[in-house]
Amino acid sequence: MAHDPALALRLANALGWWWLLRGRLAGEYRLLRQAAGRAEAGSGGWCTAQLLLGLMAQFSADLAAALGHFTAARDAAAGRPPSPALTVALAGRAGTLLLTGRTAEAAGDARRALALARQIGDPAGELLALANLSVSAHYAGDHDKAIRLARLAGKITVGIPGVLARYCSSVLTTVLAGAGDLAESERIGAAGLARARDAGDLWNQARLLTRIVELDLWAGRTGDAAAHLREGLRLAVRTGSWFDLRTGLSQCGKLCAVTGRAAEALTLWAAFAAVDRHGELTDPPWFLARWEEQLDQARQVLGPGGARAAEERGTAMSLVTAAEYALMLTDPGPPQSAPGPGNLSARERELVTLVAQGRTNAQIAAQLHISVRTVGSHLDRIRDKTGCHRRADLTRLALSARLV
Repeated sequence: MAHDPALALRLANALGWWWLLRGRLAGEYRLLRQAAGRAEAGSGGWCTAQLLLGLMAQFSADLAAALGHFTAARDAAAGRPPSPALTVALAGRAGTLLLTGRTAEAAGDARRALALARQIGDPAGELLALANLSVSAHYAGDHDKAIRLARLAGKITVGIPGVLARYCSSVLTTVLAGAGDLAESERIGAAGLARARDAGDLWNQARLLTRIVELDLWAGRTGDAAAHLREGLRLAVRTGSWFDLRTGLSQCGKLCAVTGRAAEALTLWAAFAAVDRHGELTDPPWFLARWEEQLDQARQVLGPGGARAAEERGTAMSLVTAAEYALMLTDPGPPQSAPGPGNLSARERELVTLVAQGRTNAQIAAQLHISVRTVGSHLDRIRDKTGCHRRADLTRLALSARLV
């Protein structure tokens, strides 16, 4: 395969949608990018690869990379007759621009994608364009328009991948909830989640679960919210879906706030605010206003000193650490007695803290100026002392002992 770049790219592109469906993004992104790098720039296979790379980068929240891939595919297809590659490239750009707050540009690309898709009879491109226009209207607070566009997208059922049909369910669930039609939103969300589970579509399961958690919270069903949130967080951790992890942290903060755990809420919200790794994501104004109001309420409960301590703790957490913290807080059973770190040496506590912060053995070795083998020996002794055999267990130990 290494000696046949065209074959390598065809295979990678053929697997691309499956990788997206199963949420396998990080390693596959690198493989697909390598295969595309050996292909002729501007060829059909190269353009397909750029579209898949754009989607993978967008789901992983590297919005600059996503915009670069979609723009490259758009530019390569622009000098040719209208094609599905061009409509998907424009729709992908629209979705990425929307996330960065460039709403006018996003709407322009989505409208152009819609016109081209209808011109050439491209149902997948039409669906994506309508979905992006619906989300744009939702961001702007035009709920009637958002619902109308989402319903139009949902009527496109022939000639599209199943993953896109299920994606429409998440868009419609979101915009219906934004308009206050909670009963219909719940019905659409539950049906979409059932279809995603049947198809083994992990990406849409995680996405729909975040919508359902929001509905649970609005209805005051805190037990259901915790269960759905826990399921969604586990899926997001498994798939590496940065957006769904980030959303889960925010929602777990809301859950803690309404169940009288102001310190935990502020810690999670601080972690939520700190995990925009590239500094590109722009949340809708109405979301930010509501969030700031909730922050102020929790700060008043704790007072200046308590609020500052809770927020400093969350800011210091990595995304993986914060996700494990949220999973601990949504555990339905009684609090588990985690083994204490009392019998650990100062160096061993330091290693537990670094593991909980998401450091690899190689990174720990470099930071502490010791060998990777020595790190492994330390961790073996820590596991023997604590019974924490997985890195997630060590993270939970560090959180319970407030080492992070």
